Amino acid sequence: MHRRHLAVTRSFQNCHVKCDLHIHSYFSGACTTPFFNKICRESYSDPGEVYAVLRDRGMDLVTLTDHDSIEGAEKLRHHPSFFISEELTCRMPSGTEVHIGVYDITERQHVQLQQRRNDLVALLIYLTEWRIFFSINHVFSNLTGTRELVDFAWFQEYFPALEARNGLMLPAQNESAARLAKLWRKIAIGGSDAHALASAGTAYTVVPGARDKEDFFAGLRAGIGRVEGESGCFTKLTRDVLLIVFEMMRENAWTALLAPLAVLIPGATLLNYWGECAFGRRWAAKIFDKPAAERPQWIAVSQPAVE
Repeated sequence: MHRRHLAVTRSFQNCHVKCDLHIHSYFSGACTTPFFNKICRESYSDPGEVYAVLRDRGMDLVTLTDHDSIEGAEKLRHHPSFFISEELTCRMPSGTEVHIGVYDITERQHVQLQQRRNDLVALLIYLTEWRIFFSINHVFSNLTGTRELVDFAWFQEYFPALEARNGLMLPAQNESAARLAKLWRKIAIGGSDAHALASAGTAYTVVPGARDKEDFFAGLRAGIGRVEGESGCFTKLTRDVLLIVFEMMRENAWTALLAPLAVLIPGATLLNYWGECAFGRRWAAKIFDKPAAERPQWIAVSQPAVE
C-alpha cells in the first residue's frame, strides 16, 4: 500500500509537502456561543483569501475544514493544489459531541457523511469502507462540551489519526495530544484551527519525501508525517476573536452598537483558557494515570456505504 510513497521518499529526499489540515472559512456557519450565535459567524475568512494566505505561508496543499460544509470548496476547486475536506460534528454513543476531520472527499461522500454523523458506527464503517482519511480533533479540549471515558476507548480503537498540534490549543493540551498519539501509535496531524486569517498556516502537517497529494496521504498512512508550527496562547486567541468581532460589525452595521462590550473579550478568552487548562489536565490524568476504558462495542445498526 505504501510502496509508491517509499519509492518517492528514496528518490526525492529533499522534497516535502506541507498542509494546514484544520482551517475554517466563512462557510463554517454561525458561532456556537449563546446569543452571539444569532449575529456572529465562526469565521469571516473568504475561501480565496484563505487559499492565498496559506500559499504565501508555504503550504504546498490547501484544504478547508469548515463545520459540516464543503460550500467554500466551490471557489477553490480549480486550483490543482486544493482538495475538499470538512470537520464533522459527530454525536458519540455516550451522547457527547466531537469534531472529526475528514480529508480528500467528494461531494457525494460529503452527503453520505452528513447522513451518518449522528451514528458513529455507521460513520466509521463508511469511512473505513471508502478509505477516507480521518482524525479526532482537539481531543483534550472542552470546545465541544463534556467527554466520557468510553469516548477515548472509541478514539483508541477506531480512529487512525489524532490531531497532535492545534494552533489555538494551549501547549499543554497539544503536548498531551502528542503523547497520546505516540502512546496509541496513531498518525499525528497538525493544523492551525484558524478562524481568522492572521492564524492561518501557523500549525500544519509535513510529509517529507512527498511531491503531491497522493504522496502526502500515503506518507501519513505510512507514519512518516510530522506536525510543525505553534500552539495557541492568550494573546493569539484574543486577537482572533477581536478580528472576528470586527468583521461581524462590517457585515452587520447595527452590531457596532455592541462595540463597548469588546473590552470584555480579553477577560472572556482568559476565562476560556482557564477552563481549557482544567479540562485538559483532568482528562490527561484520567487517560495516562488510570486503566484503559472498557473496549467499545458496535451498538448501532450500520448503513450500507452506497454512493
